[in-house]
Parts: sequence; structure tokens; C-alpha cells
Amino acid sequence: MTARKIVVALGGNAILANDASAAAQQRALRETAKYLVKFIQQGDSLIISHGNGPQVGNLLLQQAAGSTPENPAMPLDTAVAMTQGSIGYWLQNAMAAELTALGLEMDVATVVTQVVVDENDPAFGAPTKPIGPFYDHEAVTALKAAHPEFHFVEDAGRGYRRVVASPRPIDVVEAGAVNQLVNAGVIPIAAGGGGIPVVRREHELAGVEAVIDKDFASEKLAERVGADQLIILTAVDHVYVNFNTPAQRRLNTVSISELQQHIADGQFAPGSMLPKVEAAIEFVTHRPEGQAVITSLSNLGEFIENGSGTIVSVVNAESSV
Repeated sequence: MTARKIVVALGGNAILANDASAAAQQRALRETAKYLVKFIQQGDSLIISHGNGPQVGNLLLQQAAGSTPENPAMPLDTAVAMTQGSIGYWLQNAMAAELTALGLEMDVATVVTQVVVDENDPAFGAPTKPIGPFYDHEAVTALKAAHPEFHFVEDAGRGYRRVVASPRPIDVVEAGAVNQLVNAGVIPIAAGGGGIPVVRREHELAGVEAVIDKDFASEKLAERVGADQLIILTAVDHVYVNFNTPAQRRLNTVSISELQQHIADGQFAPGSMLPKVEAAIEFVTHRPEGQAVITSLSNLGEFIENGSGTIVSVVNAESSV
């Protein structure tokens, strides 16, 4: 098999479940690394991106609780950078340990990644991106009273979450550096948490209060580095239409046009499967010779060995089951 350049996008919730301790997140990443090294074993070049929704939300709450005039809380773009560093630190050590255990000598490096957005993006006037944990009605009422500047929404019947602006990415500042690392045989961890949101102002980059969707940022990174494949990991092995109904149907190999029709039919939940599907469409649109895949972390072995997952291409062969 010809070596490919692959971007794998991990969700923040795959790193943090119910236990928010550092030890628990490090354990989760050690398990994650066992799946990711399979790409290295088959000779591919790997770039890892990841979400940070739970982590950055928790960090903001910790900062708000301890903020004083002498020791003020950091802004959201800086909090994203902080979680890029902490998650990258855990993940690069987990990957290095797994590679060493398999007798593979490779370096892993975290790149503090800035992602450019448009300062006039309408998303800044309509916060939609969930960050942090879920709250019940009583807890969110208390948080609103303490932090009237925060915005909260009900999230899929699971409780309430804080939401912030989520502008679309238009460029990845460090894409060239990521490619240089890949060419040098290093595994980069990049665009963590969707990247640090910045805008271009004359000759400078300025951070803004936002969180970029990890799937769109991963797509932009994959596009900019010329990846052959973008793999977006989620909670399910495949994308489905009529999800959780008797008419549920699994999508295997699917075309852009078919997915666009499903989007028009309202098949995919905003803030959940929809951005993953839209990111997959965007990647294949910009890289028609490439391939986008949506599947779960636990299904990666099946995908590598048997092609199991939802595979998005310009035109489809077999569509659904």
C-alpha cells in the first residue's frame, strides 16, 4: 500500500468522560494511542488534531471561580492555547510510549496552532458552540446569575451547556510548519481545540473570543497540508439517516451530492453530526482525489483492515445499508 498523509480528528469528549482529573484523561489518551499507531504500522504519515470542549469549559470555570483583579482570568483564545498545550503534552507522551512499546522510533510534537477567522463572521453575533460540562436547570440558573455575560442552551435533552461564538476557519497559520514536521518523520499534534482563533489586523494576528469547531479546523488543516485522507472520529461507527428510528439506515460509501440532499432533508443534528458531515464534504470538494471518513475510535481497526465506516468521495459506489 502506498503511504498516505492522514489527518485524524479526535473529539474532546473522547479524552474526558465523567472523570475530569488529569490522570483519567491521560489514561484515556493511552488507550487512544493504541488505535492511532495502527496508521504508523501500515506506513502512513499521521497528523493528529483534537477537540477541547470539555477541557476549555472546565478551565474557564476554574478561572472564573478564582479570578481577582491581581490574578485575572485569561481570555478565551488564551484558554484554548492552554488546553492545546495540556492535551498535546498528554497525547504526545501517550503516543511516544506506545510507539516505543512497538519498537517504532518516531518523535511526536505538539504545535501551538493559530487558525485565522474573519472578524466580520456573523457567528460572533450568534453564539452556538458548546463548551464545558452539562448542567441541570438549577445549576445553570446559578451560573447565569454569577456570570450574566455567559450564554447557555439546552443540548439534546442532556442538560444545559455554555455556548460561545464559532466562526468558520479560513486559514491555518502553522500549516507549513506541520508539513515540515511530517516530511521530517515527526508525528505532529496540531489545531488542538479547533485552533487558537485569531484575526489578521494589518501585519499582526490578534486573538478573539471564540472557539472554532474542531471538525472544520481539522478539514482546513488537512486541506492546507495536502492530506490524502481526513478521518473524523465520533461516537458511532457510521453516519446514519433516520437515526434512532425504525427506518434507520447506515451510510457506507456516499457521494457529496447524496450527503447534501440528506442535509437539505434535515437528517443531521446541528452541533453534533452536521459539522462532521459538512467538514467531510468540504475536504473532498477541495481535495477531490482525497477521501473523508467518519467513524468511531473503536472502529479504527475495522476501518484500516476492512474499510468499515462512512467514506465520503466525489461520487459514490455502494451507498447505504
